[in-house]
Amino acid sequence: MPVEAPVSKFRKTNLKIYIAVCIAFLIWCVYDAHFNETFRAKYTDADGDPMGWLVINRKAPPYLGGVALLLAGYLFAIRNKKIVADENELVISDKEKVRYDAIQTIDKTYFEKRGFFIITYKNQSGKDVHRALSARKYDNLGAVLDYLVAKIS
Repeated sequence: MPVEAPVSKFRKTNLKIYIAVCIAFLIWCVYDAHFNETFRAKYTDADGDPMGWLVINRKAPPYLGGVALLLAGYLFAIRNKKIVADENELVISDKEKVRYDAIQTIDKTYFEKRGFFIITYKNQSGKDVHRALSARKYDNLGAVLDYLVAKIS
């Protein structure tokens, strides 16, 4: 039975918070730059040219919207990402699959304190590859580590 470690809820929640903050600042900047008459009067000089914060509030919304869209796209891209330890191999991504007989070492020295472990394996070209897997990026990584140790032993 395969053991799965999906992308952590912590990571997804943080992305949602960043998107909400970008949208909130976008709305605030649009309001101050286009609808708040006292703000516009305060940051306009005698010639009618915008100064300081008014310039920033007029130019920032497209960038904030772009950042929010990029973060939303990244969240959409990682929503179903997971690490799967099945009977024959460790599937890290669609392109990165590690057979258990290719794994040389599993360094779990820092797993309890810092939440990551390092696997060393030989890839198809024969090079040694060190791959760190972090509990900050994936939930249920402890079960994957236990399954890996049981398969390797």
